[in-house]
Amino acid sequence: MVVDPTVGLVLILAYAALLLPAAWHKVRDLPVFVATLDAYRVLPRALVPALAPLVPVIEAAVVVGLFVPAYRALAADTAAALLLLYALAMAINLVRGRVDLDCGCTGPLERRPVAAWMVYRNALLAGLVLPLSRPWNGRALDGNDFFTVVAALATIVILWLAIDRLLGDVAPRGALLKASR
Repeated sequence: MVVDPTVGLVLILAYAALLLPAAWHKVRDLPVFVATLDAYRVLPRALVPALAPLVPVIEAAVVVGLFVPAYRALAADTAAALLLLYALAMAINLVRGRVDLDCGCTGPLERRPVAAWMVYRNALLAGLVLPLSRPWNGRALDGNDFFTVVAALATIVILWLAIDRLLGDVAPRGALLKASR
């Protein structure tokens, strides 16, 4: 499989739009992220303060690597591994019954408990980044391609925000209302 450069650029920009804000919210309030990571109880407590600052660095490095053809495959594989680790940490805690645990997905300003849909979302995101590790078609981008990239990226962002809001806020509240009847 060869990746079309338009599709590749859309994927790179979409993952940049996902990972850069994630890295920023971790750096912006590192003590909150350290506490969130520690609460997952998947790493030895003594290692959490040392490893937590590496997570946003890795997220930002992945974004940079996706833009550099020589590092794109490594960056895509690293992004997939990172997203699968996030999914695994959530799944472990869901199996433990820790449904009150903050997912850490929304930054320090909003608390959202872990849920099964987040595990599936991260696994899907891990799979969708993998095509970036494949060779790209060498054709040059033209004006239509740039329009396509902008339109596709806008659509992805709008869909991401709508689905995230629906599954993260609206559906849980609806379930609570239904359970209270």
